[in-house]
Amino acid sequence: MLQFLATLLRAPATLLSSGVLKCVCRSVSAKTGGWNTKKIPERSLGQPSPFTHPHLIRPGEVTPGVTQTEYELRRCSLASLVKSRVPDSSHVLIVLSHPVRYMTNDIPYPFHQNQDFLYLTGVLEPDCALVMYGSPHPDRTLLFVPPRDPARELWDGPRSGRDGAAALTGIQTVHSIEELGSVLKAVKGPVVWYDGSQPAHSHLHQTHVRPLLEGQVSVRPLRSLIHTLRAMKSPAEVELMKEAGRITAHAFRKTMALCQADIDEALIHAKFDFECRAHGANFLAYPPVVAGGQRANTLHYINNNQIIKDGEMVLLDGGCEYFGYVSDVTRTWPVSGKFTELQRCVYEAVLEVQLACLSLCVPGVSLDHIYSSMLTLLGKQLLQLGVLPHGTDHADAIKAARRYCPHHVGHYLGMDVHDTPELSRSQPLQAGMAITIEPGLYFSEDDESCPQHFRGLGVRIEDDVVIRKQGGPLILSAHTPKSVCDVEMACAQVEG
Repeated sequence: MLQFLATLLRAPATLLSSGVLKCVCRSVSAKTGGWNTKKIPERSLGQPSPFTHPHLIRPGEVTPGVTQTEYELRRCSLASLVKSRVPDSSHVLIVLSHPVRYMTNDIPYPFHQNQDFLYLTGVLEPDCALVMYGSPHPDRTLLFVPPRDPARELWDGPRSGRDGAAALTGIQTVHSIEELGSVLKAVKGPVVWYDGSQPAHSHLHQTHVRPLLEGQVSVRPLRSLIHTLRAMKSPAEVELMKEAGRITAHAFRKTMALCQADIDEALIHAKFDFECRAHGANFLAYPPVVAGGQRANTLHYINNNQIIKDGEMVLLDGGCEYFGYVSDVTRTWPVSGKFTELQRCVYEAVLEVQLACLSLCVPGVSLDHIYSSMLTLLGKQLLQLGVLPHGTDHADAIKAARRYCPHHVGHYLGMDVHDTPELSRSQPLQAGMAITIEPGLYFSEDDESCPQHFRGLGVRIEDDVVIRKQGGPLILSAHTPKSVCDVEMACAQVEG
């Protein structure tokens, strides 16, 4: 109970409506002896547990640092949002996990969970489902998981099964996934909240959920409500994102120290990947951009198979995932280890803009406002660099800034790289939101309107930021070398 109260007091304000408090208090009162009375099985489950990973997960936690209490708060908050939308109806909420996907016969891709399902349950296994019932019926939560199958586990590894999933998550009612259809068949007349236009799990959708949707029910999309909650990070989520940022910063420093002329982009990719995984990351968050020279002007260049020549810079846009939360950081540096005068001027122009944009990361300011500020600042830098002729008016400078930086200043960040896409970038930022700030300047070799000596240069600088009420933004990637001096020092470090 003390752990519950401590977590509750630290929870974001969005989680603490009276309906949420009642929901959580009912859950706690129904469970004697603590939040979860079921002992974690002393065997491997389908994911890390306090038994198999005591160095990462403490008793009462479902994933590192995130307790059963917090997951219950999330589900109760979602139930309260649903009830506020349609207050006089009964509700059923359905969220499916992802399946295992295959790149070719019998060769699976690494499994990656549906972030919405993970946010509400902490379950990292495929082929699962969450069903939540709301008023006027008593609130109930049902988890559906694959049954244990020794023959299947011989090939694919252990599964949690019903008992393991119940003990790990704290969800009291756990069924076999094969029962999902029969449970949903008993649903009569409520509002069904479910994202069926692009089902997370096509087989479970077709087999178990579609018959319900074809009945006499009203169906509403659920994703935007979950994203409203996901946008506000709890202290536990911020800690996971800080760890992802720490791992990423270390990987950048080690990768910069690999610096040498005529180096293969593939080697830089491999070094960054290795350092992230070797220091605790579960995956890379996305295929990294490792773009040497002119290729830095292709924003999503991921071939990473060219030689970076002496005198060129490399742009590395990379990040890692740490137990469901990601980083997204970009740095640009010279493979020779020293900026030329022109490279330094362009780099410091972008850096000055980036630092100014970071100072705007406070509650009440929107990403769109920061973007407008970025364009104004980049326009001034283009004039100072001499890319634009003296006397260029403000409107033309803004047009040029859009041409030389064709992307937004940033995006929301969290369980996904481009997190919570349902949220508008025009809404005011709130304490607890995480975003990126990533201005750049890109001078293509083919741009005849750009002075010749700038062509082929591309620079982007990106950091991850958590908005705070006081004390300015929390820069999650602050330990990644960024000033010209720090970048050159990192490049000069001897690998050891």
